[in-house]
Amino acid sequence: MPRAATTSDAFNAVAEPRRRQILDFLALAERPVGEIVTGLSLEQPSVSKHLGVLRSVGLVRVRRNGRHMLYRTNAEAIRPLHEWTKTFERLWAHQLTRIKERAESKAAEQNRSNEKEQP
Repeated sequence: MPRAATTSDAFNAVAEPRRRQILDFLALAERPVGEIVTGLSLEQPSVSKHLGVLRSVGLVRVRRNGRHMLYRTNAEAIRPLHEWTKTFERLWAHQLTRIKERAESKAAEQNRSNEKEQP
């Protein structure tokens, strides 16, 4: 089956590490392209291309301020990504709890065994 285009949905768009980097950078503040380029040490054409993809799936918004285009994240569009990853967060929390319980059980068993061996 052919891979979906990066502009088809948010999940495909964030599959690219530089786009996630841009989203992280925009998470706290609205920024112009030049600041993104400088802050992330990326080439301007690359940043513009990635911002275009992020805009096309709605993950970032843009507004004009004079000659500058200012980009910011769109929290509403990011929400489905967050909700989907929370499923895995719960899974990992459950798995880690089980590992911790097993390790504690083994440690307690080892302590009991050591206490029996001491005269």
